Amino acid sequence: MSEISVLLVDDHALVRRGFRRMLEDDPEIRVVGEASDGHDGVEMATRLRPAVVVMDFALPSMNGAVATRRILKESPDTAVLVLSMHSETSYVRTCLEAGARGYLLKNAMDLELVEAVKRVAAGERVLDPRLGAIAEDQEPAPSLTTRELEVLQLIVHGKSNKEIATVLGLSANTVAVHRANIMQALGIHNTAEMVVYAIRKGLVSIA
Repeated sequence: MSEISVLLVDDHALVRRGFRRMLEDDPEIRVVGEASDGHDGVEMATRLRPAVVVMDFALPSMNGAVATRRILKESPDTAVLVLSMHSETSYVRTCLEAGARGYLLKNAMDLELVEAVKRVAAGERVLDPRLGAIAEDQEPAPSLTTRELEVLQLIVHGKSNKEIATVLGLSANTVAVHRANIMQALGIHNTAEMVVYAIRKGLVSIA
């Protein structure tokens, strides 16, 4: 098997360092870059075109599911392996629906991570065995666009329309339209309910 190129995306430098060590102990794997947030991860994945992106779900400003969507739009041949502290089905489904090829709980042992990287690189779907069966017939969450998920993430973090507009490079009016569209799609009419729903459904990260 040819060498597998890997990009690490995690906001904790010590975690990235640990993952790099365990992956590069295997001669078939080469870590080609590291990013500390979702935006940098998308940019680096687009530029480096790694075989696999190993990505934390709870990233600042852009969660792993949104970053996965953006990466696969620019680099569809890249396999995304999400690492998360969340074992709830809703989080797993959110990531798989975004296009992730694998989902591991973050306390995975060395062998599990290395093996998972090799398997997703080979085209397999990998789910942490500790997750149990993912209910295929569970009612899916309403479909939101990638931009709406970005706006929703920032709403959950307590940002105002003006602050969200600054972060995303949009006008406040455009953010207000996105907020209204999200509420309509979710069938929710106030921000507090929307925040609770988004967290419960695993649509956003709260770290």
